[in-house]
Amino acid sequence: MKIGDKVSVVDEDLSGMITSVHGNTVVFKDEYGFTYQYQAEKLVPNNASIYENMKVERKPEPKKVTSKKHHKNQLVLDLHFHHLVKNPNDYDSFERLFLQKEKLLEVISFCRKNNLKRLEIVHGIGDGVLQRMVMDVLESQSKLDYYHKEILHHQSGAVMVEFH
Repeated sequence: MKIGDKVSVVDEDLSGMITSVHGNTVVFKDEYGFTYQYQAEKLVPNNASIYENMKVERKPEPKKVTSKKHHKNQLVLDLHFHHLVKNPNDYDSFERLFLQKEKLLEVISFCRKNNLKRLEIVHGIGDGVLQRMVMDVLESQSKLDYYHKEILHHQSGAVMVEFH
């Protein structure tokens, strides 16, 4: 370091131009004319030209790993009968409702066993028989909250369940 060099103080927001050097002690003035005295090892050269020939290496951002338990996507159960069986025409209405109820109870049990936090139950918009069955099952369960997920203006074809 020599007189006339620009320097900055390590760990402080302070810089200026060197006015004198006395052994290991460096004296410099800041832009407002105040004089400061620091040890040479506490100062770094403030010269952008020393970085001109340096190669900048870009490293890829590390991926943020989240556990499977904390995925934002909830489990979706579609209770439309053609999604549950291969030949939906082979069943009468009572058997259909019974199988849908069994599937609903099975999925609720699965969610609790695997500590899932949310479940979306799609029952569709219709005469309300399936919707009423879903509501009856949810009302009989403990440690969960549920609310209608509105698709259209006043009709709901799905229920969102949150487990405690």
